[in-house]
Amino acid sequence: MTTSAGFRQGDGPDDGPDDGQGGGQRPRRALYDAVIVGGGHNGLVAAAYLARAGKSVLVLERLGHIGGAAVSTRPFAGVDARLSRYSYLVSLLPAKIVRELGLRFEVRRRTISSYTPVERAGRPGGLLVGGGEARTRESFARLTGSDREYDNWRAFYGTTAEVARTVFPTLTEPLPTREELRDRVGDDAAWRMLFEEPLGVAVERNFADDLVRGVVLTDGLIGTFADAHDPSLAQNRCFLYHVIGGGTGDWDVPVGGMGALTDALAEAALAAGAEIATGHEALGIDTDGAGPAEVTYRTATSEGAVAAGTVLVNASPRALAELLGRPPVEAPAEGAQLKVNMLLRRLPRLRDTSVDPREAFGGTFHIAEGYEQLARAHAEAAGGELPSVPPSEIYCHSLTDPTILGRDLVEQGYQTLTLFGLHTPARLFEKDNRGTREVLLAGTLAQLDAHLAEPLTECLALDEDGRPCIEAKTPLDLERELRLPGGHIFHRDLSWPYEDGREAGRWGVETEYANVLLCGAGAVRGGGVSGVPGHNAAMAVLGR
Repeated sequence: MTTSAGFRQGDGPDDGPDDGQGGGQRPRRALYDAVIVGGGHNGLVAAAYLARAGKSVLVLERLGHIGGAAVSTRPFAGVDARLSRYSYLVSLLPAKIVRELGLRFEVRRRTISSYTPVERAGRPGGLLVGGGEARTRESFARLTGSDREYDNWRAFYGTTAEVARTVFPTLTEPLPTREELRDRVGDDAAWRMLFEEPLGVAVERNFADDLVRGVVLTDGLIGTFADAHDPSLAQNRCFLYHVIGGGTGDWDVPVGGMGALTDALAEAALAAGAEIATGHEALGIDTDGAGPAEVTYRTATSEGAVAAGTVLVNASPRALAELLGRPPVEAPAEGAQLKVNMLLRRLPRLRDTSVDPREAFGGTFHIAEGYEQLARAHAEAAGGELPSVPPSEIYCHSLTDPTILGRDLVEQGYQTLTLFGLHTPARLFEKDNRGTREVLLAGTLAQLDAHLAEPLTECLALDEDGRPCIEAKTPLDLERELRLPGGHIFHRDLSWPYEDGREAGRWGVETEYANVLLCGAGAVRGGGVSGVPGHNAAMAVLGR
């Protein structure tokens, strides 16, 4: 898909983040109603809303393309596979944003929620969630020996579903107080379970089986380095955002890849009159909070400045402080994940022959994510060592949406795999990023191979140079390529969706300067591919 300004996602052998400086149009004005620093999806959401409201809008993007982490790329030379390289599933994007901006964008539901392989008594098996209630119940009973765990599962997620239906709509409303949100939830037991007690308490109270406990806990650990009983409740906040998306908690596949969302947002912003200048790196923001702010920038060949009534920063809180020339107000963020993209000639066969690989990989495939395994991995990483049994999870985009593959690849049965490893904090890679990455990747794939009837390497496709189609990204790689602080995919630890002590103002995006707003993932109610901070920053500007 090509936008009216010529932006295209996924055209070359490597269309991911680069240091390209140029290609985008230069600012046409000296003064704008709003200048947005950063052309990621949240910045584009804000640009589209503001331009549709009649505001003059300029987006300054450092790279030679837009999208930030929400891009589709062809990472393997000579291979027509357009992968969602960094972010890959959609849950937190409100339907109201898609509707109000008239986006040409859709998602597809996965028929299987998850599959978790396990070996017990020397026999391969697993837990399949999805494919109908009867099938899921039978899978629980086969694993645990009774219906009790499944009944508890239904009750537990029935509670989270009620909370989701209440909390999710508030993400695009003015920021509630803690008591206001608690009153809206209206269930003291649910509030205590999700907002007050460590997640591990609820997991251990509701479930007895180690594997079931681990599957539940994983939603509290994606992009979050925490133990089940961490007193900071970082795991609770992560879990909350993973179960409230769309009011259902479903994680859906973006048709055409994540770049399709970026393209749709760019089209909406440009059609409404916004300007997007790629290859323009913002250097600083000079403001007294009252009059117009000045944003200085540089390109490959020059430097310049524009003035704005309001500046919206689609970057991390740390980057915002640097732009304002202020010291950061909080400790450095630290990411804790391994991101791996693969292209296969075919899906591998499983040792557990009771499940079709197309089903097992069609949902979330959990690897080494038993409850005790997760606790051990966290303890080892906290002690400065790579997990001896690295936990991770995989899914196959192309099973749900084959449009990301060229026709020839589809006809030959090729499939993509995306792996997300847990409990690998950035500190572990500081001495030797490349070497540690290779060791971790080998260990992670070995855990997958333990549940396969054939080595994964036998299924990997080759690029035009004969190299296996697999790439891995550590937190340090994400920091270098995307400027994510410490490689943290949420820019910093997720916030509660209410006033939580951060000076966030009415919409959760305000700063100490009235004319400077934070519209990136580090805003209150930020994180993930949601567009929520972009929407809320636009509403703050418009006074809605």
